[in-house]
Parts: sequence; structure tokens; C-alpha cells
Amino acid sequence: MRLQLIRNATLKLDYGGATILIDPYLAPQHSLPSYTGRSPNPLVDLPVAIDAIMAGVELVVVSHLHSDHFDSVAKQIVPKGLPLICQPGDEETIRNAGFTDVTPLVGDLAWNGVSFTRCEGSHGLGQVVEKMGPVMGFVLRAPGEPTVYWAGDTVLYPPVRETIRQVKPDFIVTHSCGALWDGDPIVMDAAETVEVCRIAPAGAIVIATHMEALDHATVDRQALRDAATAAGITARLRIPADGETLSF
Repeated sequence: MRLQLIRNATLKLDYGGATILIDPYLAPQHSLPSYTGRSPNPLVDLPVAIDAIMAGVELVVVSHLHSDHFDSVAKQIVPKGLPLICQPGDEETIRNAGFTDVTPLVGDLAWNGVSFTRCEGSHGLGQVVEKMGPVMGFVLRAPGEPTVYWAGDTVLYPPVRETIRQVKPDFIVTHSCGALWDGDPIVMDAAETVEVCRIAPAGAIVIATHMEALDHATVDRQALRDAATAAGITARLRIPADGETLSF
């Protein structure tokens, strides 16, 4: 498995003989509105050229339709005929944007030898969930590959804990910037990411992403490193830089 963090939640994943692009957010730096009034988004530019990001991509996954996961640039750049997997309920909106091969991930889905299993997520807790709307995570499996749990835009709540307990993944990808919406947490923060490391199976690695790209984030990479050091779990955590590739 090889995983490249592009920026924010956008990942390019070589897995099971396929190249998969997850949650493409391709807008130039400061070209989109602020969430908090602190700064236009995204806070940083892409670390590599869009042509390099798209090179070899065979499948696109869009976990939900928030603009920092599937933006207007991605809708223009991603070839309309590429297979695209989304959460149930988003397929018509994506088809209306011109995409022709759109499949909602309802439960389990097999694609070219790679297995996707949809997982529950909660984009916050309480009333903020109504504003954020539904999201999904997924588990990836393929012969000869580690099991990967991509948690997505979710806080750490009982269904996420249960997925980790049942699936026993080798890798867990978290969104760990501690973003707030009207003061409410909508993704994991440093403490929750550390807790994921603690409850993960022995030998599992947590890969923290979705950091230092949006103005409603409250946790940067250094703060997460400090929390991991204080908790004694640094060996279980990877915090890639934008553009960095991790090979396992």
C-alpha cells in the first residue's frame, strides 16, 4: 500500500493494484470563502500539480459533498467518465454535475478486486449534525493488502469505536484538525486521535490527515505531535505533510 496525502482530506492511494483518489479538493490557495472570518480557504496551495495528482487515477471516492471534499475545481478536472463511489443520497447531485459512472456505497461493494464496506460517521454530535448532514467512512480490503479503515469526517463516537473493535484494521485514517462549527466539534481533535491510537489493535497505525488547510481548524500538526508524545503513543501515529507519500 502506498498513500499520498495531497491536502486536507484528499488522498491518492495505491491499493490492490489500483490508484484511488479520495475526496478531491483542488482549489487554489485562498480562492474559496472563509468558514470563520479568519482567512479565505484553503489556507495552503496544492503541494503538487493537478496533472500529477490525477495521473493514473482509476477510481474516485467522494465521502460527502462539502466543498472541502469535492470542490468546483475537482468537478471540472476529474474526468466525467471515471468510476466514482459516493454515499447514498449524493449520487444524483454528482450525476447532475456530469459524472456518468456513479455508484452509491450502501453496504459492501467490490471493484476490480478491491472491497469497500461503508461505515457510519457523525460530523459532530447534537444539533450541529443537522447542519453538517450525513457522512460516511469505509473499510478497504484486497488480497495481499492491509485492512484500512478510512474514518472520514467524524468525531470519535460509539459506532467508530465499534468499527475499530470489529474490523481490527491495520491502518486507520483520521481527520484530526479539531474543526469547529459554531463552536461545536465536527471532526476529531488531538485527544480523540490519541484515543483512537489507544483503542486500535496492537500493531495498527493511525494516519492523521485533514490538517492545516482550513480556517475553522483548531489543531495543527505540532499540537497533535505534542499530544501524542505526552500520551506515549508516537510509535502508533503518522502525521504526513501535504504531498508526503507513506509506503507500507
